[in-house]
Parts: sequence; C-alpha cells; structure tokens
Amino acid sequence: MHRVLKDTHLTFEELASLFAQIEAILNSRPLCPISPSPNDLSPLTPGHFLIGRPLTASPSPCLLEANPNRLDRFQRLEQYRQHFWKRWSSEYVAELQQRTKWKTRATDLLLDDLVLIKEDAAPPLCWRLGRVDKLYPGSDGVPRVADVRTTHGTVRRALNRLCILPTPQANES
Repeated sequence: MHRVLKDTHLTFEELASLFAQIEAILNSRPLCPISPSPNDLSPLTPGHFLIGRPLTASPSPCLLEANPNRLDRFQRLEQYRQHFWKRWSSEYVAELQQRTKWKTRATDLLLDDLVLIKEDAAPPLCWRLGRVDKLYPGSDGVPRVADVRTTHGTVRRALNRLCILPTPQANES
C-alpha cells in the first residue's frame, strides 16, 4: 500500500474509506470451492466468514491511466484502489501459481477442478472462475491447454493462465 500511496496526504475519512475498500479486496479472494459439484462455480472467500456471502463492489470506470491532477478527491481514491487491486491481485495469482523444480511433480489439473482464470484487466473484486471441461495434451503427453466452463460460456486458456484452487482432501490419513 505504501508503494501505491507514496507521499500522498489523505484526510482521516479518505484513509478510512481506502482502508475499508482494501479490506474488501483482501477478503474477496477465492480460497477453495464451496462444493465439489461440477456445476457450482462459487468459491469460499474470507468474506463468507465475515458477512456470510462473497463481497461485491459496484462497477466504476477505469482510472488507472488518468492524470491524477485532473481527478477530484473521490476519483483519486478510486484510482488508488484500482492500483492496489491490480498490484495485489497479480501478486496473489503469482502466489497461487508457485512453480516447483522439475524433480518434483506439481499438482495435476483434473477435469471439474475449480480454477481462477488469470486476467490482467479484471475490475476490483472480480475474480473470473471456471471449471475445467477438457484438457489438451502437448506432444509430450503433458496437458498445456484447457477448456474452462465459466458463467459466460466456455473459454480455452493455456495452463499458465489458470490457477487451481486447493480442494479439501476427502481421504486424509
């Protein structure tokens, strides 16, 4: 957050509003699927523990490229929020996509797994999720591309643009 705000001076009310919006961003992240049903695209989020449902935000115009000197105070706060979202969401997705050395086997993507689709231009609090419908292996037999069923239809994405959400293990010993 320090990198987003830099040397900006905000009033107490502006800072409190920005902290509340950042809190909503942090508590909107998907943790794991709510149910194992292949038709359910809903993830469990920290917001479920706080208010019993996922957190949402009203849509707002993208102000990332706008000149800060031409924005009023509310728009400038919205620009800070969007900067924080862009930076934090990309770092969170990178954390979900932890790479392992070739010596250890990474978790394989399976059919009907709930995945987070990496998108660079997603608005704040909007995590695009889907279920894996089909895997396409490369010449070496390792899947490289998948068809993912979302709420808006099926999309084909490379596996490096997908993040599998952890699922609770049924048979833990």
